[in-house]
Amino acid sequence: MVQDAAKKTRKALPLQMCGRYEYVSINDRRPYTWPKGSKLAVFLALNVEIFTLDDESNIGLIGDQPAPYVAAYGWKDYGNRVGVWRLLDMFQKLGLPCAMLLNSELYSQCPELMAESRRLGHEVVGHSRTNSEWQGVLPEDEEWAIVRECTATIAKHEGRQPKGWLGAGLSESSVTPDLLTEEGYEYVMDFGTLDDQPIYMSTRSGKPLLAVPYAQDLNDYGAILTRHWTFSQYADAIIDAFDELLRLAKEGETALVLPISLHTFLVGQPAALKHLRRALEHICKHAKDIWITTPGSIAQHVQQLPPGTVPGDGKFVKPSSAPTEAV
Repeated sequence: MVQDAAKKTRKALPLQMCGRYEYVSINDRRPYTWPKGSKLAVFLALNVEIFTLDDESNIGLIGDQPAPYVAAYGWKDYGNRVGVWRLLDMFQKLGLPCAMLLNSELYSQCPELMAESRRLGHEVVGHSRTNSEWQGVLPEDEEWAIVRECTATIAKHEGRQPKGWLGAGLSESSVTPDLLTEEGYEYVMDFGTLDDQPIYMSTRSGKPLLAVPYAQDLNDYGAILTRHWTFSQYADAIIDAFDELLRLAKEGETALVLPISLHTFLVGQPAALKHLRRALEHICKHAKDIWITTPGSIAQHVQQLPPGTVPGDGKFVKPSSAPTEAV
């Protein structure tokens, strides 16, 4: 009873809000389209990741034994040794580009994989050094060091710096957007869960950072490991989301984005491949009506739109708030 009374009298803490973007409803945006007049952009975000043997995120995935979590470690490493190769082969046969959201440690651990990705011409997105290090819990100088190391490693092997970033585990600190902008990044996907369109966010340098959509509902990790969907249910959800967004895009005036977030150790498994293929084949049947692309190409297209088109670009005014001309 004393504890309950203490809870009731405890003062509320100040609310910690984001403050990097304003509220603009999807119905209060300025219309635009994707290339060739398409109104729906679809892209595959393939998470290609390295984990450490003692990573506590492996607890409970395959038993609850103490570290080292050998079975769970091997299961995730299956994605780099087997799963990703089958996925890349599937994408190539279907004529689909993808974005490789990769930990930079892959260049030393799986050099053949990165050479194949380069040969196929897939976009590379920075995804921290490993997925066992979450930058959101680090002091600013340590977080910046990881961002810089990841960026420099990718630039060394790819010949250019990546334009986009997704934090390991979607982990961000309060200054991550600032660090990314100052390191030369043009878009981030961690905040992309907030919208069906890209929007700009403010940073301390004054240069806006684009938030490109990134799926949580169609993220295989959350769908299969957290919500316990079957592989078939996950594929059905992709098809349902695609059909509905395509309908909305055709009926509306502005462009939308459907991101599909994948992990090599999940949908790269044999039991999952056939269902993912079914969903992607469904999307490919509508190729003439959509823009199948990458997040980097989406960012580039948005950056070329007239000023005032995209929320947060510095000149955007809600259509509902714009002054009307006298008749």
